[in-house]
Amino acid sequence: MPSTARATFLTRRGLLAAGGALGLVATLTACGGGDGKAGDAPAKAAEKAGPWKFTDDRGTVVEAKTTPKNIVAFTGTAAALKDFGVEVKGVFGPTTVKDPKTGAVTADVQAGDLDINKVEVIGNVWGEFKIEEYLKLQPELLVTDMWEKNDLWYVPAEQKDKITKIAPSVALWAADQSMPAVIQRHADLAASLGADVNTPQIKADKARFEAAAERVRKAAQSKKDIKVLIGSGAPDLFYASTPARPTDTLFFKELGVNIVTPTKLDQAGWFEGLSWENADKYKADIIMLDNRTSALQPEALKAKPTWAALPAVKAGQVIPRVTEPIYSYAKCAPLLEDLAKALENAKKVS
Repeated sequence: MPSTARATFLTRRGLLAAGGALGLVATLTACGGGDGKAGDAPAKAAEKAGPWKFTDDRGTVVEAKTTPKNIVAFTGTAAALKDFGVEVKGVFGPTTVKDPKTGAVTADVQAGDLDINKVEVIGNVWGEFKIEEYLKLQPELLVTDMWEKNDLWYVPAEQKDKITKIAPSVALWAADQSMPAVIQRHADLAASLGADVNTPQIKADKARFEAAAERVRKAAQSKKDIKVLIGSGAPDLFYASTPARPTDTLFFKELGVNIVTPTKLDQAGWFEGLSWENADKYKADIIMLDNRTSALQPEALKAKPTWAALPAVKAGQVIPRVTEPIYSYAKCAPLLEDLAKALENAKKVS
């Protein structure tokens, strides 16, 4: 989402997907550092005859006469489904990034392993959803995240009624649930669509994820005094995010990570916006910085004197935070591994 959409987004949706501004460009795979791969790709979904039914996280029972094949999904959700063996025809949400200097188009961090040349991009920024292009895909199912109850992520509110009449929709929680549960729900959906979610590859990915979670638990136990701040930078504000609602930070807390909780959250309970003069309000030894493509990157933040003066910044203890994870074991295992490594190597500086 472009920076110009920030104010509209904050007031209309009441969140910033796990609380910061809208993310930094990251040089890592869309659910943490590392390549997120552990061998061959998962098997593609098999053909399934007969009626199809799935109960989504709204509690809505979504039905069709046959298993949907023409699927259009939010980019990050599509990337998760791909890891579980389901391909989509079209996507909406941050999918491609254009280099302003070279004009080269590359995959957005949220696209994961999607082949951006093989999916139809019907919206690449906040508020963009090309209904005519959507219709051309003859969609049988629309799938997206849900950050607030009944709120379809990246489906423009003013077009929602029209869009949801075209094809059935499935919404899966991307908030208020711990990460393992959210990953499982994506696996459940993939299985319902014909994918084998018990392949050797997926089993290996899950084992890696569980091992990484245990590594975080042990690191957090040994570094109880290390405070972690979840943040995001915008031109005028530094957003300090709550760990209570996002799926990733909720899981980190369950694993024992000492995460700073801001005291004056926005009305929806996601973050506290701090002027740059007050960016040092919360003491932290590690800062996890939003990795999405529409917020300030660490290089740009160097121009902010209060940022440069933060103890964690001076100590080099700033790591990317994948604010909108791709909910597969393959992509989320590296996220946990990176956090564990940061905790293991962290020094008390606050």
